[in-house]
Amino acid sequence: MENSARSGLLQAIAAYIIWGFMPLFFKQLVDINPLVVVAHRTIWAVILLIIVLAIVKRLPEYKIIFQTPNLLRALILSSLLIAINWLVYIWSVQNDHILAASLGYYLNPLLNVVLGFFILKERLNRWQILSVILALAGVLVLATGSLSTLWISLILAGSFGCYGLVRKLTPVGSIPGLAAETTMLMPIGICFLIYTQFVGGFNGMGYSTKTDIFLILGGTMTAIPLLFFAAAAKKLSYTTLGFIQYIGPSIQLLLAIFLYNEPLTLPYAICFTLIWIALAVYSINGYMLSKSLAQQSKI
Repeated sequence: MENSARSGLLQAIAAYIIWGFMPLFFKQLVDINPLVVVAHRTIWAVILLIIVLAIVKRLPEYKIIFQTPNLLRALILSSLLIAINWLVYIWSVQNDHILAASLGYYLNPLLNVVLGFFILKERLNRWQILSVILALAGVLVLATGSLSTLWISLILAGSFGCYGLVRKLTPVGSIPGLAAETTMLMPIGICFLIYTQFVGGFNGMGYSTKTDIFLILGGTMTAIPLLFFAAAAKKLSYTTLGFIQYIGPSIQLLLAIFLYNEPLTLPYAICFTLIWIALAVYSINGYMLSKSLAQQSKI
């Protein structure tokens, strides 16, 4: 069990480090329309994920999704949500709004609490309520000083939060589910790429050797961190994963400020401070609840 937890910890850290450094990857495609990038990302992800499913002998799980109307409807919705998330994220990276993107992913765990309260009817304790209030205060501060980029943070947090909720309520494995989602997006991507060939004005495959390589690698960059995360989720507690998930947006924040020289304005500084305090309250409360439940289980 100790070895399993250790390997799970390493896998989770690897997943969030890859997600954290993702801006470095998409900055290499700055001359490519985000729609083109998303189209290629879905196509190459489908190919890689189906190969992975075949290797681990889980293709039947993937096939049964398309034979089950309830699963299919749910994953059509989740595929649209993740496509919106990918599109806005890639656009924000290409247009020097990594700071706004990182804020969106900082907001995500707190949004999950709100969604759990309103949709799943989960009860909130006073510390969770305090966390949500602090996060809301941070967003309101940002709205007064950086309204032009607030939509990026809210769409990223909202789309990923709702995506997570749909996937939580849908009884499918993470890898077969993502394979099904990207499969459903693939025809749209192929049609769009064909359209760009007739219309012109869109850079894509053939623009340069470097571009071709990075467009193909987009599928790998989609699948690999998810494979790490899926493996880690089976070995670690939800609370531990909750702490580790802040690695990703923290790396993005540092990249935005120190590598890409995005200005950390006063509204952003106040907002991030309130969000960090909210996350600290939320995480400590989660840890204490987890510890209390563990002690009760031993009695």
